[in-house]
Amino acid sequence: MMILKRFYFIWGMFLFLALNSFAQRKTTLSAEVNGYKREMVYFDCLQSPFFNAEFHNNPGEEHLYSFNTKNLVCMLLNGQVNVLLLPGDSIHVAVQYDNNLPPKTTFSGDKKAVAANNMLQGISELKRQMRYKSQLLACIVVDIKPQKRIEDSRILLTKVQEMVKKAGKQLTPLAAEYILSTTEAAAYTSYMEYPQMYAETRKLAVSDQGIGDYWKIMDGVKLRSTEGALASPDYVSFLMRYCFYENEKKATLANQQYTAPRQLEEMFKTLSLFYSGALRDAVLYQLLVNFTRNGKELERVRPLYLEYKNNYNINQEYLQILDKLLE
Repeated sequence: MMILKRFYFIWGMFLFLALNSFAQRKTTLSAEVNGYKREMVYFDCLQSPFFNAEFHNNPGEEHLYSFNTKNLVCMLLNGQVNVLLLPGDSIHVAVQYDNNLPPKTTFSGDKKAVAANNMLQGISELKRQMRYKSQLLACIVVDIKPQKRIEDSRILLTKVQEMVKKAGKQLTPLAAEYILSTTEAAAYTSYMEYPQMYAETRKLAVSDQGIGDYWKIMDGVKLRSTEGALASPDYVSFLMRYCFYENEKKATLANQQYTAPRQLEEMFKTLSLFYSGALRDAVLYQLLVNFTRNGKELERVRPLYLEYKNNYNINQEYLQILDKLLE
């Protein structure tokens, strides 16, 4: 009996240490950069301003950055290469710059992390093949018609959905949600924003653009409130735009004038009334972070931060980031 108790005690201690070690496992990004002409190599996180690193550019040298995170993060290398990491992931990226061409990337490390990042690069390549521009203003400059932009967005979204489905269990559900929601954000924002932008700049009324009923273009769209989706800054920005689109649609159908909010306070109020739960938490957090990171008019942010903290916050890590930014 004593031997059995000792066995269970030792096994319990082993299990505790193993689980604790897993929980404390650092997330690690390493990079080897070649052909880069600038002095410094930068790692910046899309989700948090407090995960970042910089290194002197020495071709062939490994740049290593390890950190603790409980959430999915996407690191941006030199403002060009996205690297998706889940807690505990370890991944290495070799980046080769070649004049003005997009940098070539090769990933190695944890199997599912490599699969997710290969897919991100595959989507980037798909966009290049389709000549699908990331910025709507760039579409205006080369006069891409709204009908084509919307059709291209539908094709892009369908192809990415097929890629994710084909990958199956090679991707974690969290990474799949992030990838899908980020692509949806690009497509849906194009549906809502580009026709109006084109009408304002190219002086062609939305009704004459050949896109059908503008106010039905978002029919059937289902909003995501999952962790992977709300970790995507692009998706949360889409949620903000969707709120204003739906409010304008409601006003238009009632033959009323509508002006989208422009001031911080008005945007905060509009978003807080439109959304609830995790969606409201995410959009209000990103709104406040966007204004706070600009470093201007912080006296306007503080009262809204208190309202957010007392009434709407769910994700405690949002508060931790805002607290540090407001110090």
